[in-house]
Amino acid sequence: MEPQFVLRKLGSRLDPASFARYFLGLNPDEKQALVLRSESAQLILNCSRQWGKSTVSSILALHKAYFEPKSLVLVVSPTLRQSGELIRKIIGYLPALGIRKKGDGVNTLSVELPNGSRIIGLPGRDGTIRGFSGTSLLIIDEASQVADSLYRSVRPFLAASKHGRMVIMSTPFGTRGFFWDEWERGDGWERVETPANECPRFDPDFLERERKSMGESWFKQEYLCQFLENENTFLPRAWVEAAFTREIKALSL
Repeated sequence: MEPQFVLRKLGSRLDPASFARYFLGLNPDEKQALVLRSESAQLILNCSRQWGKSTVSSILALHKAYFEPKSLVLVVSPTLRQSGELIRKIIGYLPALGIRKKGDGVNTLSVELPNGSRIIGLPGRDGTIRGFSGTSLLIIDEASQVADSLYRSVRPFLAASKHGRMVIMSTPFGTRGFFWDEWERGDGWERVETPANECPRFDPDFLERERKSMGESWFKQEYLCQFLENENTFLPRAWVEAAFTREIKALSL
């Protein structure tokens, strides 16, 4: 039986994790399946290096585009090269669905499906990516490396979408930037943390060698999902924030 016929028969009942397993030949682990099956409008993923962010992103993007005709999926990465790698992953899955590679004719890094849906990969530069609207799914990959100004620029892409969704994912990069801020105190987010020592694909011996090689601080950041202060910071952020208040009291005269 042709994959496209089976998928149309199942429709949206086929969640992204099952879609990946039965039709793309991938086998998500338990945490990846949790992320793939999330239905939260805002999902933030704090994950270890080499956990599989791009794989999860590509599955989410293709699932949304395949099952929601004429949908627009945008994937933002810090560089054009990183966005290109993700689009290449998606293109690599198309033969399993009986779909030929086809761009949208406008954007360099793009995939257009027979149902009119588009997946577009964008670089992390504010001045070059404005103008999109009606976005069904917005994915920001390696979000800790994406500028705050860009984050503020892309959020409105979801404004005209009735069920628009945002997924941001990254390895930490210090206690700064929108990724850290949303993880620590953002409203409305489903938060998922995936440190390397909880991932079945990491060899404990490899992780121990990495710890010794890169030092404790970098290891905690890159593999254990910890947001750490810059070693050159004069005052810890917590001290600075504790010195201020957002409450304004009336002066008594």
